[in-house]
Parts: sequence; structure tokens; C-alpha cells
Amino acid sequence: MSEERRGFTLGVLAYLIWGAFPLYWPLLEPSGAVEILAHRMVWSLVVMGVLVVALRRTAALRAILRDRRTTLLLIVAAATITSNWGTYIYGVNSDRVVETSLGYFINPLVTVLMGVLFLGERLRPVQWTALAIGFVAVAVLTVDYGRPPVIALVLAFSFGTYGLAKKSAGVGAIESLTFETAVIAPFALAYLMWLGTTGGAHFTSEGPGHIALLVASGVITAVPLLCFGAAATRVSMTTLGLLQYLAPILQFALGVTVLGEEMPPGRWLGFGLVWLALAVFTVEALRHHRRQLALAAEACAI
Repeated sequence: MSEERRGFTLGVLAYLIWGAFPLYWPLLEPSGAVEILAHRMVWSLVVMGVLVVALRRTAALRAILRDRRTTLLLIVAAATITSNWGTYIYGVNSDRVVETSLGYFINPLVTVLMGVLFLGERLRPVQWTALAIGFVAVAVLTVDYGRPPVIALVLAFSFGTYGLAKKSAGVGAIESLTFETAVIAPFALAYLMWLGTTGGAHFTSEGPGHIALLVASGVITAVPLLCFGAAATRVSMTTLGLLQYLAPILQFALGVTVLGEEMPPGRWLGFGLVWLALAVFTVEALRHHRRQLALAAEACAI
């Protein structure tokens, strides 16, 4: 198997695992969303710590602590990924999987918007058109839900902010996630200890299977991350950009079919507009990429 094909396979695997998360988090009930999030943070730190030692990334981790700017950026990343994970778990376990998928569908548009607002990036006319369609879609969905799609918006903007912080920090995926979980894990552990003293914990009260599932939350956090990291070094950013749609597509499909969530006509219209915006955005990006490659080839020929 070629390196590119191996990378593509690993990328697909990463996004399929992320897309299948709606089937996992309900298995952790009766633990609530905050308790599940706390366990995910603690066990993720354990798994990531083992990986850092096994892969000999301890020097890179120490380098983060020596750079104040990087440390601050990753603290922001830790806060935003915590809100993202918590909101996602809450959305899935409150039967709003379709709305969580919406968050990741509109995330590319939010990321582009944040690039304009915070990095001074300039958009091409067709990209502005895609953003405008996206705004109309959110308005339509607000009317349909009778409220703004808060879960979707929190997921999109928290993950967009997380990506912005990570991009600015410029740190490897494994050591950065280790640092992020290390920032939050002490608070998570303190919460779990408090929950245990008040009798509200479910870690040991639901049997060994429940314990295993909670501990495994650290593993299922690390595995797709490692697959994604391996894919990112083997395939183009264009391919990765297209693969990112796999997760919300699978989440949406699970929400509508397996989990039986309602999709009234207004919601279909809103999602249709979101998909139209993404199609416009993706096609324009691919065409622009091809034009840039052609211009580069011409320049080399000269």
C-alpha cells in the first residue's frame, strides 16, 4: 500500500470514528454530560501521557512550558475544546444529534469567517456567497427550531476558536492535546472527587462494564487523533478538507435513521442551504487550488 493510500485510509478511519461518537456517549448513561466530560479529560490525560513518553515527545512538551505565548494559546485551546466536548456530549445525550452534526457542517464556514476577522485573510467573491448562504441557513433553522441552534453554534465557534488557537501555537498534535488535557484534568478530577463524596458519581455503581466504557473514553479520544495526525503527513490538505465532511454526514445519518430524530420540512430546507453553501465553498476552493497549481507549473516552465 502506498503512503498516500495509507494516509487516506487513516484519515477516513479518523473521521468515521468521530462520526460514530453519537453511538458511544449514550452508553455511558446514567452518568451525566459533565461527569462523562470529566472522565474523558482525566483518562485522555492518562492515555496522552503514555503516548508522550512512548513516542519520546517529553522534550517538545517541556518546550511548550518555556514559551509563554504558546502556553497562553494552548490554555485558550484547552478552554474551548472543553466547551466543545461538553456541548457535544450534552447534545448527543439529549437526543439532538442532528443539531450537533449541523455544528460541524457549518464549522468550515465559521473557520473562514474567523480567518477574516482575526487573521486579516481576504475572501474571494464566491466564498462570500457561500458565507451569505450559510447565514440564511442559520436564520431558516432558527425559525424552524423556534430558537437559534445554540448547540450547533457553540460547537462551530468553539471548534473554530480551538483551531485558530492551535494554528497560532504551531505545536504538534500529541503534545498539544497532552498539555490541554493537563490544564483541565485537575479541575475534572476535583469535580469527580466531589461527585463521589456527595453520592452523585456513577463510576463504580453501574458495574465493571460502565467503568470500562468510561476509562475507554480516553482511548477513543486518542485513536482518531493519531489516525488524523498520520493522515495529515501523507495526504494533501485538499483531501483532508474533503474528508472532514465524513463525520457530520455520518452523525446526521445516525440522528435521522438509527436515533429517529424529527426532520420537518423547514429543517430540511435549512440543512439543504447549509449543504449548498458547503458545495459552493468546496467547489470554489478546489478550482482555486487547481488554478494555483497551474500557475505554479507555468512559472516553473518559464
